[in-house]
Amino acid sequence: MADIISLDSKQQLSEKQKKEIKRKQKFIAIRKTLHCTNCMSKCEKCGIQINMSRDIYTDTGQKQRIPYRFCENCSDEYLDYIDRLKGGGDPDCYWRNELWIETWAKWINYRGAGDSYMKSKEFQQLVEELQGLSPD
Repeated sequence: MADIISLDSKQQLSEKQKKEIKRKQKFIAIRKTLHCTNCMSKCEKCGIQINMSRDIYTDTGQKQRIPYRFCENCSDEYLDYIDRLKGGGDPDCYWRNELWIETWAKWINYRGAGDSYMKSKEFQQLVEELQGLSPD
């Protein structure tokens, strides 16, 4: 009978634990969105390690501007995708059909949606809220 547990202190401890879980969830959301999605050393499309020093040139020798960090294969596919949208493309790559073009278009929309999310006021509020705090 002497060991009576106070329900108030038990409830307060539970609330503190819930707040700590929420805080850790926020750090995970930030890490996944900012760190993993925007890793500078991997291809944005396929995820393999890349060498950022590679420059892409067209057949005319002009440097090609690609708005994403791609490996060599994804860069070549992206350039072919752009060429196909303009009515060209590599005819030897017969597998790059309408569904392939649709896949690229959807991937580009997906990346745009992620960028928009990171610019949203709610996400910016989360970043500001967690600045200066440690994840542990």
